[in-house]
Amino acid sequence: MQLLTFKAGGALRLGVKTSAGVIDAAMAGEALGVNVPSTIDGAINGGTADLTALVAKASGVRSAPWLLEEASLTLGPCVPEPSKIICVGLNYRKHAEESGAAIPTTPVLFSKFTNTLAGQGDSVVLPAGVAEQYDYEVEIAFVIGKTAKSISVENALDYVYGYFTADDISVRDLQTRTSQWLLGKTMDNFFPIGPYLVTADEIGDPQTLRLTTKVNGELRQNSNTGDMIFSIAGIISYISTYFPLLPGDVITTGTPEGVAMGMPNKPWLKPGDEVVVEVEKLGALRNVMA
Repeated sequence: MQLLTFKAGGALRLGVKTSAGVIDAAMAGEALGVNVPSTIDGAINGGTADLTALVAKASGVRSAPWLLEEASLTLGPCVPEPSKIICVGLNYRKHAEESGAAIPTTPVLFSKFTNTLAGQGDSVVLPAGVAEQYDYEVEIAFVIGKTAKSISVENALDYVYGYFTADDISVRDLQTRTSQWLLGKTMDNFFPIGPYLVTADEIGDPQTLRLTTKVNGELRQNSNTGDMIFSIAGIISYISTYFPLLPGDVITTGTPEGVAMGMPNKPWLKPGDEVVVEVEKLGALRNVMA
């Protein structure tokens, strides 16, 4: 199932993408007599079966007030209220090499905050006068679906609710100012996610997916999640050894080679640049720098 959020009346509503269009979950549930969650959090916390029942009941409908054209919608972040945002750095071998960094022997963890969230089509302001080295980072991210504490690698993927495409936009001259990366990772809208949250049952093995970045149509990143140093299952197991992961926690897993920082001419992002990041099976996420 492909879930999304869209803006209506100053709020974010839950939608389900289908071949016929986007189902407004709350409106369709009321019309069709199905009790469904009205938010992504509700879906994560036990509401998936109800949404599945709603989609089944809506099957065959081609026109209804609750069936919307995706192109007409303004999408929000696909997980708009994560309880935590945990990031993994230097997690692709070729990216570590292009950065001149040693291959990590344990996952490198840092955080982002909810102010960084953005959705499909949102503008990302590159603040003038505070930094110059703005960079893109395509990543596969995921959201936890049930409490995970001291989980084995073998069982870890059972705790993933779904996956999505992310762009961990980074400010390199701030990131490298100190040994802590936080400052270069947490400006407003510097974590676009979406357009869809795709439930784990539709993905299969997350370590076989292609990732790409295009800047103004030019292919910059082109890799595969198989180049990860620490797998998604390994990341979950590692983190949950030290503190619990809760439903709604977001984890983003690092970027492959091809970032501006690793290129000889350092083509940093600038206002007007269109960045499209895409992960196979999860959709393409487009944002324009402003």
